Amino acid sequence: MWWDMAPAHRVEFEDWHSHEHFPERMSIPGFLRGSRWASSTGTDGFFVMYELDVYETLTSPHYLARLNDPTPWSTKMMPRHRNMVRSQCRVAASFGGGIAASIVTTRVSPRPGEANALQAWLTDVLSTLPRVAGITGGHLLQTHTPEAGATQEQKIRGGADAVADWIVLVNGYDAQALAGIMSTQLSTTSLTAAGTEPAQLTSAYNLSYTLTPRDLGP
Repeated sequence: MWWDMAPAHRVEFEDWHSHEHFPERMSIPGFLRGSRWASSTGTDGFFVMYELDVYETLTSPHYLARLNDPTPWSTKMMPRHRNMVRSQCRVAASFGGGIAASIVTTRVSPRPGEANALQAWLTDVLSTLPRVAGITGGHLLQTHTPEAGATQEQKIRGGADAVADWIVLVNGYDAQALAGIMSTQLSTTSLTAAGTEPAQLTSAYNLSYTLTPRDLGP
């Protein structure tokens, strides 16, 4: 998920998201880790990623129950999520692991008829990244929205959320190394030549908070 949060609401947002919302999500069976990232350029943007055990967790009774019964604090905070993009994804390729200090997200779409070739090219590039100094992982996600009606949380935010298509994630402990990858192997020119549509959106973030079910305690 990507969204903006106005500076006037940021302190309360981070308090709510860290102390209520993340623990709530991590208490749902099938949720493995949540991570929140703040824009590295000082803008209002956030990127949030949830890692799940299986895709079907997205439509589990436990998860849908929480989405349709938000807490009073969540009900207050949800309308403040501006420009929400929420993509429920399958993992198409994943190399490396863990969470490092920096992440770059690139949202792309394949040109008609070039999806297979583009996926093969991206998989080849991403497979080399964990061996690069400063980089810890490269991943390709593809949006696959499950069949489910609008939830109460979505309604509070104002209706259906926008979605991305394909998402490239590059994680690392050296922001300059990530910038180097994004200006060479995964540059706009390289991506377009490999088969993406010209419209691409790349953003860089720094880790703000991460939580797993084991961190919740007894």
